[in-house]
Amino acid sequence: MESRFDVRNDRDLTMLVDFYELTMGNSYLAEGVGDQIVYFDMYFRRVPDGGGYCIMSGVEQLIEYLENLRFTEDDINYLRSTKAFSEKFLDYLSTFTFSCDVWAIPEGYPVFPNEPLVTVRGPAIQAQLLETMILVTINHQTLIATKASRICRVAGNRPVMEFGSRRAQGYDGAIYGARAAVIGGCSATANTLAGMMFDIPVSGTMAHSWVQLFDSELEAFRAWANAYPDQCLVLIDTFNVLKSGLPNAIKVFKELRAKGHEPLGIRIDSGDITYLTKKVRKALDDAGFPKAIIVISNSLDEHIIKDVLAEGAQINSFGVGERLITARSEPVFGGVYKLVAVEKNGEVVPRIKISENEEKITNPGFKKIYRIYDKDADKAIADLICDESETIDESKPLTLFDPVFTWKKKKLKRYKAELLRKQIFKGGTLCYKSPSVKEIRKFAQEQVQRQWAEVLRFENPHNYFVDLSWKVWNAKHDLLNSYSEEFSGK
Repeated sequence: MESRFDVRNDRDLTMLVDFYELTMGNSYLAEGVGDQIVYFDMYFRRVPDGGGYCIMSGVEQLIEYLENLRFTEDDINYLRSTKAFSEKFLDYLSTFTFSCDVWAIPEGYPVFPNEPLVTVRGPAIQAQLLETMILVTINHQTLIATKASRICRVAGNRPVMEFGSRRAQGYDGAIYGARAAVIGGCSATANTLAGMMFDIPVSGTMAHSWVQLFDSELEAFRAWANAYPDQCLVLIDTFNVLKSGLPNAIKVFKELRAKGHEPLGIRIDSGDITYLTKKVRKALDDAGFPKAIIVISNSLDEHIIKDVLAEGAQINSFGVGERLITARSEPVFGGVYKLVAVEKNGEVVPRIKISENEEKITNPGFKKIYRIYDKDADKAIADLICDESETIDESKPLTLFDPVFTWKKKKLKRYKAELLRKQIFKGGTLCYKSPSVKEIRKFAQEQVQRQWAEVLRFENPHNYFVDLSWKVWNAKHDLLNSYSEEFSGK
């Protein structure tokens, strides 16, 4: 019997909701507001690792979830057993049909704090039920794609392979983390299932156990060369890199060449990376193998890669594992899902959440996002969050305000305005075709190049403008003022 949770098959994830989403749905129905049309935004407040941008990822898996959203008899029986729900609500769930409109920023775009990555419009019960899956899907993959982008950028034109499955946070962390890592820029993954599922390149050589299995390191290398004469890349740090592994590798490489084959190279998984790679590079060159590559895999991240390259390490490719697949330096992406509007008599009525912490005050209303580009440099200048009814006329000057230092202004005359979000569901029906992972990876690289270097730097990146149109700003402050008057007793 197939498991419902078999990662190799489509899974029924409908019940992957926080319990309060169901209890609220039960109460919405009881109060007669279950079918009221509402709007929710999913967004994040801060870029991980003090970075300047994130890479949007996870939309394809969100689509798959929404297309398969339905409650089975087993689901209904379990919910009944909790004694928390009315039969009326359970009947509603048994005939549940997804009917929301959904918009999302396509995967691969650089994205920034406080702009809606996903917006849901639909009946209150339905929109509320989506909270957990939208957050877990977009939060996870955007986090890993962002970390991968940082690592791949610092590696320059050297390929980075994702090697982290065994250290990932469970099966899905490994599978979808590999997908997100490739979107972020990795050239390949060691995760074979991810390669099969998403048609992405897979890569891998040998482990230390291969070398240990044979009576000698030389014998192990010869056996590998016999199996893969045109792709021979051997791991040389099982015993001693310079005294054993490297001499044995060179001996086998010469034997390969005598048979008409060229070796691919060597991998080092421990030790002083800079020192060892310099020594290995010189020895390989002196032995007549200047094209043999050096691959490094040793608890790497963007900071270690940056340091060893600055020290002159001779590296052609990186294998990055646990610090990528878990985003170890900051493993939580703080996306949130907030109600921003309701419909009454056909009119969109903004709603706001107020907090003493200013960053937690929401931007109300049904909105759209424009990315503003410098027309000459084709570089992104800012994102402008507008009311859905607004449009930008590129023939007219545009003034943008810094979201933190509001006295800072940008006055633009030569610019391009590009709508970011796309509608992916209309009335519950899919109206968007997801690109392949390879296409998203290429798109992401192109879009990162459209960011200024000041936004991309690791240390103290430029504060990218995410501005509100006057209409959205006024709606927000009107609501703030109205609540201020209410609480002050006026």
